[in-house]
Formats: sequence, C-alpha cells, structure tokens
Amino acid sequence: MPDEMSTTAQTVSLWIAGVFGVVLLVAFLLFPGFLPPMSPDMTAQQVAAFYRDHTTMVRTSMVIFNLCAIMLIPFFMVIVYQMKRMATPTQVFAYAYLSAAASGATLFAIADLFWLIAAFRPERDPQLTMLLNDLAWMIFTAPVGMIVAQNICLAAAVYLDRRAEPIFPRWVAPFSLAIAACIAPAAAAAVVKSGPFAWNGAVSFWLRLSAYTAFIVVMFVVLRAAIRREESETTGTTVGQLDPVMP
Repeated sequence: MPDEMSTTAQTVSLWIAGVFGVVLLVAFLLFPGFLPPMSPDMTAQQVAAFYRDHTTMVRTSMVIFNLCAIMLIPFFMVIVYQMKRMATPTQVFAYAYLSAAASGATLFAIADLFWLIAAFRPERDPQLTMLLNDLAWMIFTAPVGMIVAQNICLAAAVYLDRRAEPIFPRWVAPFSLAIAACIAPAAAAAVVKSGPFAWNGAVSFWLRLSAYTAFIVVMFVVLRAAIRREESETTGTTVGQLDPVMP
C-alpha cells in the first residue's frame, strides 16, 4: 500500500505541474514585457512609461507568477524521487538536484517581486524604476548556474544507474546536457546590453526559455513512463508476496 500511495502522489504531482504550467503560459502572455521582451537599451523615461502604461497587466501577470510558479516544484521533486530509486553508488546527485531546484525557485520569486515593486509605484523617479527593472531582468535571466547544475546531476545519475532496466532511458543523459548547453550562455546577459546574449536576445531569452520548456515537456513524458513501470513493479511484488509457496 505505501508503494501504491507513492506512485499516486507522484502522478498527482505531475498533473499539478501540467495544470499550473498552462496557467504560467497565460501569465507569460499577459506580461507585456515579454512579447516582445523589453530591451536593456531602453531609457529610464521609456521604462517608467512602460510601467505607467501597463501597471494593471504587470501586476496581474506577476501576481499569477507569484502564486503559481512554485507549483512546478512537485514536478522536480518527482525527478528527485526517481533519481533516488536509481542504482547509483550514491544519492548525492539527487540531493544536489533538489538543492538546485529550490535555488531556482527562490531566484524566480525574487525577480517576480522586483517587477511587482516597479509596478507598485509607477509614479516614482524613472531612474529608480529602471533600477528595479534591471534587477528583475538580470535575476530572471543571468543566474542559470542552478539549472545547469540540475541537468548535469541528472545526466550523471542516469549514466551511473546500474539497474537492469534503468529508471530513465539512457538518452535522457545527453538530452539533459544539451539543454544545459542551450541555457548556459544566458549568463552573458549580465555583461551585454545588445545582441543575442542580451536579456532580450535570441539566445538568452528565446533559446533559454524554449530549451527549459522542452525539458519540462519531455521529462513529463519520461516521468509518467517511470511511474507506470514503478506501478508494475509494485503490483508484481505484491502478487508475488500473496502467492502461496507451492511444494
């Protein structure tokens, strides 16, 4: 029974992430600073005007992000749980993945708050509004180390899994590393204001978000398959335990 409850909880966690993922997509579309992404080259007056003209939409989208983004954490905890089931020499990669996921959620919450603060008093000094906007975008875009660490830890765990039937397919390891490689260049957004590596650029914004979204979608499918295999293993074990021993 405990094992059956575990797989049920994992399934619920996956679908929670799926539901709130759709909500976050709506919030993404609502925030006028994402489509197209605001430019680092905007003047203080332009930034202040943006928050004055879009106060309601900024507040609405960021409140949704504030309430719902954390609901992706159960999804990552299912990954952690499945990593702990792997036949690896140590569970350190699972715990490192957990810590990195928690760090990423914290950083996103901070970026969200800075956007909200910028919209809280849109009449403030434009220079201060621009500072808050810079803080929000920089924190949202540049700190990608925790995501890279997550994917490297996942790849290492998949490579080291010695189960006869691995928890995750072997291709998940190179896939995770490829996602990390796509996301890592966004760190350059901290030092450039234009081009593909700026926070609104093709690499730092579009490639990073596209790669991260692809990772979540692919891992949703992979995790669902892993949970189903775990259910089958649990059912087989339970039946075996209940079968009488024949002489």
